[in-house]
Amino acid sequence: MASSTMNRWLRPEVYPLFAAMGVAVGICGFQLVRNICINPDVRVSKENRAAGVLENFTEGQKYSEHFLRKYVRNKSPEIMPSINSFFSDPEKN
Repeated sequence: MASSTMNRWLRPEVYPLFAAMGVAVGICGFQLVRNICINPDVRVSKENRAAGVLENFTEGQKYSEHFLRKYVRNKSPEIMPSINSFFSDPEKN
């Protein structure tokens, strides 16, 4: 029985599914660890939870304005800008 299950799920056609699921689980895990460790609104220890609502706007700003958001802020929302401009503006080429 175990051999038939292994033969069914460990085929080369299933590898992309395993890869996609691995990436999805990795992203979820990264976000979970990021929120638990550095989110100013999440307090795990009992002493920090007793503090109540804190007015820590600078810490919240630092958390929300992370590196990736700063990097893509002034970029155009295109996946391939050179190809898009080639097909949308043929007179420039």
